[in-house]
Amino acid sequence: MPDTNTTSNIYIHPLNPQNITHLEAFKRINYEWIGRYFKVEPLDIQSLEDPQKFYLEKGGLILLATYQNSVVGTAALKYMQEDGMELSKMGVDDAAKGLGIGFLLGQAIIEEARRMGLKRLYLETNSSLTPASNLYQKLGFKLVEDFISPYARADVAMELFL
Repeated sequence: MPDTNTTSNIYIHPLNPQNITHLEAFKRINYEWIGRYFKVEPLDIQSLEDPQKFYLEKGGLILLATYQNSVVGTAALKYMQEDGMELSKMGVDDAAKGLGIGFLLGQAIIEEARRMGLKRLYLETNSSLTPASNLYQKLGFKLVEDFISPYARADVAMELFL
């Protein structure tokens, strides 16, 4: 996926696992929002400390949003099954909130999922994160009634059929 100038000098691009700035931004943004609202869990640590192994080597994808030469947003696709992936680690730096970065990342991740031939995207979130839930609904995700999560904080699951 080439870098794309989506709007207002916000660039959505894949994480380069050899770029330490990319890796540090991915960790910083996600540890920040998780730690602010919840307890960091073992699965968070696995995914954030080694995104190459956790996401990329299993066929997943990580997108970053860059604004004014700084990485300000992240979104990842984690392998679940042959035709479906989990949208995870979607976060936007506080300083960049209100610029539409979450929506742009969501659109880009959905486009990539379609390009990859996926049929379903799944995600888990928490009902206290109202802006995130509203964003996912705006992107077309629908609630899943019964689910089991490895995360203590997840009390809402959603899916999008592509």
